[in-house]
Amino acid sequence: MKEIGFLIFLLAYSTVFALFEIQIEGNKGWAAALPCWRVQNKWTRLLIGDKPITGYHVLINVLMLLLLQFPPLLFVTWSWRLECLVIGFILAVWEIEDFLWFIFNPNYGLKNFKPEKVTWHPRWWGPLPDWYWWLPFIWEPLIYLGWPVLGTYH
Repeated sequence: MKEIGFLIFLLAYSTVFALFEIQIEGNKGWAAALPCWRVQNKWTRLLIGDKPITGYHVLINVLMLLLLQFPPLLFVTWSWRLECLVIGFILAVWEIEDFLWFIFNPNYGLKNFKPEKVTWHPRWWGPLPDWYWWLPFIWEPLIYLGWPVLGTYH
């Protein structure tokens, strides 16, 4: 049962986050029309590719990290397994939310989820941006490592 609850929460959190970002970004992905700072240099290209790091994305992701760290830090005994679960969850949300942004955004949809329309994801492997393929190799093991803690909290 905890597996189903975890998956429902992961999908619900990712869906709400995607809908929230659609309200903010509209049809201009990667905060292209937002009045925020942007940094793009050789270090950012190494980290996230050919798109800039934006003030919006830094702050929204720090907010998500802080919100998801709140229960582990204040209400339960912290552990490395719990931290793995939280970080794995965050990384999974990033990936799922990004895809759902396109699915739910009336300016895109699945038919426009392709490299020529989604220019802020410059590297694609087949039908998906490259990081959609390799990020699960990080978040899945983290969730797996943290999974046992779900049985210890009620």
